[in-house]
This record gives sequence, structure tokens and C-alpha cells, in this order.
Amino acid sequence: MIFWSRKSPTKRSFPKGRWVNLTSLFLSAFAAMVFVSSCVVDADNADAPTGTAPAGNGAITVYTALEDDQIQGYLTSFKEQNPEIAVNIVRDSTGVVTAKLLAEKDNPQADVVWGLAASSLLVADQQGMLEPYAPAGLENVQEQFRDPQNPPHWVGIDAWMSAFCANTVELAERNLPVPKSWADLIKPEYQNLVVMSNPASSGTGFLSVSAILQ
Repeated sequence: MIFWSRKSPTKRSFPKGRWVNLTSLFLSAFAAMVFVSSCVVDADNADAPTGTAPAGNGAITVYTALEDDQIQGYLTSFKEQNPEIAVNIVRDSTGVVTAKLLAEKDNPQADVVWGLAASSLLVADQQGMLEPYAPAGLENVQEQFRDPQNPPHWVGIDAWMSAFCANTVELAERNLPVPKSWADLIKPEYQNLVVMSNPASSGTGFLSVSAILQ
């Protein structure tokens, strides 16, 4: 069985020696699979000064598609610097977060969108849902990883390569060789043995399929 992932599988709890990690970089996927951060426009306060957020009472709501193990490190640092602000994290896959944002367009519930695919925020920005915001250190972000407007409406925070890993035990039992490339995955011997995230709801799955088709 072959498992498709955007992250290095060595971070998962796979039995030692059971998996082989094979990585390949699609330039188009790399450029698109930028995870970004942005502020959401309050529909009832669209003319407010740049950088204001709809939540009050010292709390903010953050929508994110980052992995759970990533979030805690950021939160710890944020709380040390902003102890008076409570952070309500709403975490889900890219497709679910994007659909939620669009459904709430006229009554936004999120103050910040963090760690969502750039392709999703391009859609939100086209609908006028994002406020401009220039974070500290913006000059260090390469142009292809941020909105070209000044101030930008979204800024990338990281980027990923596409990767897959192979279950060597299962392959050995079926007397199959370990695939060495993405092209190998379409060979007849691997039919019905490849699994991946659902591109209808997963940003990783969507961008991977999109890159291959391009």
C-alpha cells in the first residue's frame, strides 16, 4: 500500500523499517501549496481602519488548516507576547475551512485565517473578504509567496513539497517492487493499492492532483 502525503512521513508513528519515504517536487504544486495568513473583513465594519478585527472582549477566532502539532508551538509564543488575548482555534482540512469561510461571508466569524492554502485565499480575496495587513518582517518574504498588493491581503508562512511513502512489508508480501517515482504509481501492478487524501475536501489532495494534471 502506498500512502500519499504532503508532509515528511518520518514525523508519523510508523513502525521502523516499515515505510520508505520517496519525495518529488512539482514546481507548480510548490508555488501553489503555500500556506498563508490573512485577516478577515467584518461585513458590518468594512470601513474600519486596516488591521482591526471583529472579535471583542480580548479574544480572537482563528480558522486554520495547520496540523495540530504545529499549532501549539505558535500559540505558546503568541500567549507569551499577548497574555491578555484569548485565542479560539477552529481547525479543519483546507476544503472544509474554505467552505466555512465562504458560507460565512456576510456574517464572518473568523478574525484571522492562518495556515490555509494560497489558492483558497485567492478566492476569498476576489470576493472582498480579506483586509490588507503587512506583518513585521514582510520584506523577508519572497514576492511569489505573498500578495503583490501593498499592503498585502495575504502572506505565505511556509511551503511544502509533495511526497509519497511506500509500505515495504505489504509490497514484499505481494512480491512488488518499491515505486521510485510518481510515474510508477500508474503501473498496473499498483492498481487499487494507492490511497491519498480526498481532493474534494483536502487542500493537499487538490493541489497534488492539480499539479499532476498540469
